[in-house]
Amino acid sequence: MAQTFFISDHHFGHKHIIDYESRPFAGVEEMTETMIARWNDVVGKDDRIFHLGDFSFLNKEKTGAIVSRLHGRKTLVMGNHDRGRSRTWWLEAGFDEVSEYPIVYGGFFFLSHEPMYMNKHMPYVNVHGHIHGQKYEGSQYVNVSVEHWDYTPVSFEEIRRLVVPGEEQ
Repeated sequence: MAQTFFISDHHFGHKHIIDYESRPFAGVEEMTETMIARWNDVVGKDDRIFHLGDFSFLNKEKTGAIVSRLHGRKTLVMGNHDRGRSRTWWLEAGFDEVSEYPIVYGGFFFLSHEPMYMNKHMPYVNVHGHIHGQKYEGSQYVNVSVEHWDYTPVSFEEIRRLVVPGEEQ
């Protein structure tokens, strides 16, 4: 049975992100290969994965080479660093779907790159990236930046366990 996964902020090709976010990699190539391996360790070819922005700083050819190595049906919700390129550019690089705007998934999960304003009276959970190693308090936010999940996509089931009352922990 196909699963659904979420991840954000790979920043493929961005060597300075290693220092900015204290990533445990000696260089860009090691970072790229590790993140591809960890993605493919959990995401199957028939699974669906939402990438919540800031995928790559590379040109279309190099970005496409990475996308083609990654398992799953890939949807990109464009992040601040992705918006310098068109939706068509990302589709041509290999994403199956691309959205310039947040997506409501499962009627309850608000998928965005930047965290969105939420309060306890809103009936949504915001699954987001953008703030890397930082984290908003409360059960209405799940940061899926790679730094929080050991550079590995997180399953929808894991997110549900974190935020839906009554789900087994």
